[in-house]
Amino acid sequence: MAAAIMQGVRATKDLSSANYKRSCFATPRSLPERKRSSFVIHCDGNLTSGLNNSSSRSVRLSANAVSTKQENVAASTASKPGHELLLFEALREGLEEEMDRDPRVCVMGEDVGHYGGSYKVTKGLAAKYGDLRVLDTPIAENSFTGMAIGAAMTGLRPIIEGMNMGFLLLAFNQISNNCGMLHYTSGGQFKIPVVIRGPGGVGRQLGAEHSQRLESYFQSIPGIQMVACSTPYNAKGLMKAAIRSENPVILFEHVLLYNLKERIPDEEYVLNLEEAEMVRPGEHVTILTYSRMRYHVMQAAKTLVNRGYDPEVIDIRSLKPFDLYTIGNSVKKTHRVLIVEECMRTGGIGASLTASINENFHDYLDAPIVCLSSQDVPTPYAGTLEEWTVVQPAQIVAAVEQLCQ
Repeated sequence: MAAAIMQGVRATKDLSSANYKRSCFATPRSLPERKRSSFVIHCDGNLTSGLNNSSSRSVRLSANAVSTKQENVAASTASKPGHELLLFEALREGLEEEMDRDPRVCVMGEDVGHYGGSYKVTKGLAAKYGDLRVLDTPIAENSFTGMAIGAAMTGLRPIIEGMNMGFLLLAFNQISNNCGMLHYTSGGQFKIPVVIRGPGGVGRQLGAEHSQRLESYFQSIPGIQMVACSTPYNAKGLMKAAIRSENPVILFEHVLLYNLKERIPDEEYVLNLEEAEMVRPGEHVTILTYSRMRYHVMQAAKTLVNRGYDPEVIDIRSLKPFDLYTIGNSVKKTHRVLIVEECMRTGGIGASLTASINENFHDYLDAPIVCLSSQDVPTPYAGTLEEWTVVQPAQIVAAVEQLCQ
C-alpha cells in the first residue's frame, strides 16, 4: 500500500541545491543536564544537529529488529473475513449506512447528486434517497454551508462536501462564527451536528489553490472537532462517528488516498473520534503522523528496521483534540518524538502537537522534539518542485538516526 502511494515520487538525494532547511522546535529551559539543541533537515535527507549526545538514556539498536504484522497487512488480506473497498467506497458505505439508519442525515454540496461527487463518494445516493436528501447546490460555498448549519439547528444532520477543501475558505465565516460557536452563543439551545468533509492535500500537480492543507486554518476555531482518515477502515469508521456526533466535525480526506484498497469488516463498526491508532509498536522513537504522511513514515520505517532501529508509529487521526493518552504513553516509553506532517510548518498541527507534548511530557523527553513539515510556500505546479515542498522518506530516516544517537 505504501508503495502505491509513493509511486512516482523521486529520490531526494540530489536536492541539496534547493538549500531548504527546516529548524525544529527547541525545548524550553528545563532540567539542568538537558541543553538547548537544534536540528536542521535538508532536502537531501541529511540532518545536522547540535544535540548533546550524552543523553541520559541511550538507544540500543536492535540488530534483529523485524517488521511487525502491521507492515505486512497486504500479504494476509486475502485470508481475512470482510470485503475489500477503496477508500472512497468505504466513505460512501459509511455514509449510506448512516442515511439508512437515520432519516435526518442529508448531504449537500456541488455535484454531490447525480454526478456523484468530484471523487464519487456520493455516487448513486441521489437515485436511492432523492434530490432533497442529496442536494446539488450552486457554486456558493458560503451560502450552502450556512444553509446546512441552519438545517442542523432545526434537527437535521447535514453533511457538507467541499469539492476541494480549499474552496471552503469561502465559507470560513459560517464555519467559524456559526458552526463552531452557535452552541455556546445560544446558551446551549442549539446543537450543530454538521459534518464538513472533502478532498485536500498535495496531489499530483493540482496547483497551489487545489493543493492546500487547511488543518492549520480550522484548528483554532472553538467548538470544532477535526479528524483525518488514512485507510479505508478508519475512513468508514470516522465517517460514521462524525455523523453521529452532536458536535460539528471536519473530516479531512487526502486526494491521493481515495484509491487505497483494504479489506474491512462486514459487521458494523464505529470508531472513536478522539482516539489515535497505533500503527507500529516500537521502542526507540515515537513517530507521530496522519493522513498521507502515514505512508511516507511506513516506507521510512522499513529502512529504519533494516538499519536496526525500532520506531513506534502512531497515526494521530484526531487533529483536535489530540489523544494525549496514547501519545503520552508512547513518549514515556521511547523518550524521543518525531512529528511528520504535510501541513505547513508555521502554525501547523505539528506546532500545536509539539507544544502539547512539551507542556505535558517534557520531563520524559531525552531530546528536543523534531517536526518535519511542508515548506511555507504555495505548492508549485511543476512535479519536481512539488515534491521538494513535502517531507520525503529519506528525511524521516535521517531525522530518526540523529534522534537516536
